[in-house]
Amino acid sequence: MPPETLTPERILEATEEVLRRYGPAKATVVDVARALGVSHGSVYRHFRTKAALRDAVTERWLDRTSEQLKTIVAEDGPAPERLDRWLTALFEAKRHKAGDDPELFATYMTLIGESGGVVDRHVSDLEAQLTALIEAGVTQGAFTAPSPATTARAVFDATGRFHDPGYAPEWSRPGITADFDAVRDLILRGLHA
Repeated sequence: MPPETLTPERILEATEEVLRRYGPAKATVVDVARALGVSHGSVYRHFRTKAALRDAVTERWLDRTSEQLKTIVAEDGPAPERLDRWLTALFEAKRHKAGDDPELFATYMTLIGESGGVVDRHVSDLEAQLTALIEAGVTQGAFTAPSPATTARAVFDATGRFHDPGYAPEWSRPGITADFDAVRDLILRGLHA
């Protein structure tokens, strides 16, 4: 049976497993190559530096949330309902990332600290999605927002406690869902035309 073709996706999957096993301080490109059964030079042909590999695996991790949320933005239907679902899905996605695999979440928190540009692109993507939802609400006559982009940034900032990883320790405490519901409802009422 011929060996499987080495692709960036296979490298990223292996990198995630190596990071889970060794943590960001000890994981090396050689470990990733060993897990794939290739030379480290083969990995470097796809990712020129260790930093580029770490950025790519971090981006892949963040994109999982963005892609899930994009489906809500692309749907038809009343913008207030879609915004409600989008905010809820963002909170749930982030909470699951932190709670389902705390060791991997801690690893990604370290990588995020090293990958400012990746995080900035992720935040910009999420704000653009929010802007699209708010623009749809204005078009439908459901929302009042003189500047949908400014409003989107405000909504993103107002809900930061429920998606900013710095607040992850709070996401498992009793009452957090009620707190989220109160903030989400306040936002939706505040946008109402």
